[in-house]
Parts: sequence; structure tokens; C-alpha cells
Amino acid sequence: MKKKVFKTLAKINKLILPSFTKKGLDISKASKAQLALVGWRAYVTLNSLD
Repeated sequence: MKKKVFKTLAKINKLILPSFTKKGLDISKASKAQLALVGWRAYVTLNSLD
């Protein structure tokens, strides 16, 4: 059940949230909001993996 929820969240994140790697974001110069989004995407991705 938990994996299914995180897999769905990962798909939603991919559609809605911006991809900072494609934009070439420098982590050392990122704002707190950008760092929070990177952290959220990483958290969801790690929990959705098999």
C-alpha cells in the first residue's frame, strides 16, 4: 500500500514540479524553497523504489 502511494506521488511530482537538473541548478546557490523541492522529490523517489 505504501509503495503504491509513493509511486503515484512520484508520477504527480514528475508532471507538476520543475526538474532542476534540466535547468542546471547549482545547489550551493539554490534558495530554501528550491532545496525543499529537491528534498521532497528525493524522499518520494527513494520511497517509491522497489
